[in-house]
Amino acid sequence: MSRGEKELQDLERVFKALAHASRRQVLIVLNARGGSMTAGEIASRFSCTWPTTSRHLRILEKAGLVRVDQRGREWVYILESERLRQVVGEWLNWFGSSLEEKPKEKKGKRNESAR
Repeated sequence: MSRGEKELQDLERVFKALAHASRRQVLIVLNARGGSMTAGEIASRFSCTWPTTSRHLRILEKAGLVRVDQRGREWVYILESERLRQVVGEWLNWFGSSLEEKPKEKKGKRNESAR
């Protein structure tokens, strides 16, 4: 597998993790709570069952968006915010400055040049 294919596979893993609203919410809550929470604290914040919450946390871990440390009897999930910024930033860089240069269209009006 080439380096580019590995990078694309890694990117897919991160965006798959970000695709579900509950996983995005976990990341937001982790960030708001200082970057780390126990599994129990995370589970208590959501209405999902524990197996569902556990599955979401495992997907975030596999994507490298959180890491897990065991402290005594508790599992602590730690936000990997730098990884999130790096992956999303690199993806946005693929578009270069073209994102900034495109004119904004007004709602309800079609872009005449697109016809």
